[in-house]
Amino acid sequence: MPRFDRKVAFVTAGATGIGFATAKALAEGGASVMISSLASDEEKLCEASEELGETVDYVLCDVRNDDDVDTAVGRTVERFGSLDLAFNCAGTGTYAPIRDQSAEDFTENFETTLLGTLRCLRAEANYMAEHGGGAIVNVSSIAARVTHPSMAGYCAAKAGVNMLTRCAAAEFGEFGIRVNGVMPGAIRTPMASMLYDYEVSKREFFRLMAIKRIGEPEDVARMAAFLLSEEASWVTGQIVAVDGGITIDRGPDLIPLFDEMAQASSR
Repeated sequence: MPRFDRKVAFVTAGATGIGFATAKALAEGGASVMISSLASDEEKLCEASEELGETVDYVLCDVRNDDDVDTAVGRTVERFGSLDLAFNCAGTGTYAPIRDQSAEDFTENFETTLLGTLRCLRAEANYMAEHGGGAIVNVSSIAARVTHPSMAGYCAAKAGVNMLTRCAAAEFGEFGIRVNGVMPGAIRTPMASMLYDYEVSKREFFRLMAIKRIGEPEDVARMAAFLLSEEASWVTGQIVAVDGGITIDRGPDLIPLFDEMAQASSR
């Protein structure tokens, strides 16, 4: 794993899942890490920070609130003296067919997933631009690339995260700030438990995958750690899928056709 000695990181949604795994990778690489989540997750946040060790602390932060985000980034700098790395993981999803979708329900996806990422990017970059630059990774989803029935709001919000990531990379480069994204597939996290707890959904994901297994948070964390590290110092504006191959966009399986044609020609 890359080293992050003397680096300071801010990680949203860091109590569980991908956020926790990434915070762990950064801390094990030598970084001081501030993890954050909602007030309702404070017990989990406290447990997570204790598990990750003395170089990790936590702060409450609702990414739907400008002041919360600005305060959390400020607390990170106060606690550890700097901000060099950020992993913006907070997001949510709602489920309804488009014909039944209320504007309020649709907007909920954007408030947390897209605008929450914007708030974090803004606060992080405002500090980094004045203090020598840094690296940021935003969490998107394969839902930004491939359609999910009854999840149009989530898909649209994550697609927005992809473009926001690219726009931020274009704007922040002159300040020495790199911005990239990761697009997880079906990952074994509390939020996505329905994807692997039910055989009907697991079978559908496996049908689309080249590597047929449920992903682990560590699969995403390793990619995020690379993108945040100096090993990726000339990489920015990229959205990397970590999905077992779903976004390969596989075409039809024509082997049965070729076999039938071969049999016919040999008669």
